[in-house]
Amino acid sequence: MKAFFIDRYGKQNGMIGEVPDPAVGVHDVLVQVHATSVNPLDSKIRTGEFKLILPYTFPLVLGNDLAGVVVSTGAAVKRFKPGDEVYARPPEDRIGTFAELIAVNENALALKPSNLDMAQAASVPLAALTAWQALVETAQVKKGQKVLIHAGSGGVGTFAIQLAKHLGAFVATTTSTANVEWVKALGADVVIDYKKQDFTSQLHDFDVVLNSLGNDVLMKSVEVLKPDGQLISLSGPPTAAFAKEQGLSWMLRQVMRLLSSGIRRKARKHGVSYAFLFMRADGIQLQKITSLIEAGVIKPVIDRSFPFESTAEALRYVEQGRSKGKVTLTIK
Repeated sequence: MKAFFIDRYGKQNGMIGEVPDPAVGVHDVLVQVHATSVNPLDSKIRTGEFKLILPYTFPLVLGNDLAGVVVSTGAAVKRFKPGDEVYARPPEDRIGTFAELIAVNENALALKPSNLDMAQAASVPLAALTAWQALVETAQVKKGQKVLIHAGSGGVGTFAIQLAKHLGAFVATTTSTANVEWVKALGADVVIDYKKQDFTSQLHDFDVVLNSLGNDVLMKSVEVLKPDGQLISLSGPPTAAFAKEQGLSWMLRQVMRLLSSGIRRKARKHGVSYAFLFMRADGIQLQKITSLIEAGVIKPVIDRSFPFESTAEALRYVEQGRSKGKVTLTIK
């Protein structure tokens, strides 16, 4: 099959070529990929940023989102059959959606929302699951709470704003001047133009902050939280608790304890909690997201779509950090 893969870590590495078809285990579903999406995570994996956490082998097919059609199923699969239209974020140790075929554990899959086409569906899983696991699972956002979502025009941000509003929260977000009105239309109650305003002088007594930006924004975010508030970061630094959950070595746990010591210290000083979130595949949660999409509560936002042959160009575009919503690849 054709796939976009890397044979070593590096920013510009990657090519389209032939690789063996995936092996299908007894709990796996073989999916013909119709569309996928490009995430900042793909670039971070390509450069080796996660090689200590996720020790991949080469050649490595990139890609963390998919929408497609079931070709065949393993002997133990009960929930899917050939011909089903499905979507998923595959488990992190078995990525590879920049390809014509992928074998996915059935627990990561869900039926594709009936009101979305393949490209729209492919834009959903990773970003929407990240928002769900941050706001519903970790923060347990309740009606009337105040939630700040940084980078509201990004892939995760667009889903997080809509989900937080659905949960009944008052939502603030940060974005650039050009996107202020646009994120308001997604449901944000207050929009901070980071080019003109300092969010710490405008926002106070928030219950939850979802951060996907750099360390300077992370540190400042503590200041807008009320006592017992929650700071959840997608961009790190990871914690020793995360390392333990991942089953990493004692040495890596100590490294992550050290890396996160500054933000944890500041969080304790302000009486708030800090958590690092590395989202995981979850087909049951994705089914719940499907219900919200089919009900019109959440709508995917696509910035641009590229053909499969332009995967390298799509990666470069996402790396610029200016996309509004998601960037997709059409494979079939």
